[in-house]
Amino acid sequence: MRSIICVTVLLAGLSVPASAQEAHSHVAGKAVVVDIKNAQGETVGTAALTSVPEGVRIKLDIKNLPPGQHSMHIHQIAKCDPPDFKSAGPHFNAAGHTQDGSMSGDIPNFFLIVADDHTAHVTVVAPNVTMGADSHSVFSNGGTALVIHASEGGAPGSPARIACGAITKPE
Repeated sequence: MRSIICVTVLLAGLSVPASAQEAHSHVAGKAVVVDIKNAQGETVGTAALTSVPEGVRIKLDIKNLPPGQHSMHIHQIAKCDPPDFKSAGPHFNAAGHTQDGSMSGDIPNFFLIVADDHTAHVTVVAPNVTMGADSHSVFSNGGTALVIHASEGGAPGSPARIACGAITKPE
């Protein structure tokens, strides 16, 4: 009886559509490291991206950014031209808004908190993206960009982009 159950479970796993398998198959366990640079072209940290069942885990090691609360998003284009990083385009939005009204590149309930010593070491999961071959992949259309914004500070509109790192598929 146990053999039949094991075979049934094994066959059920094989019946998963190829697209679902591909969505989380990219370099399982191996991180894609993104260099994050400021407007002067100086490296201000790294982001190690890893595929997880819940989305993409982003481990940030930041240095030399202004202390305080910053927003961070995944943007549409894998381009980080200083000084304003507008080349990264708008927030990544693979297939319209998600069920909660956010965009694919949004990281719900997350702000990057930079300490008084200008560093931050934090891990967060971006739940609306993958590292696979689907339309929600951070590698879609040649890649995306991780953009760190200045703190809101009451300024109207989107806060300035103060750091950026291009996310591209490793060769």
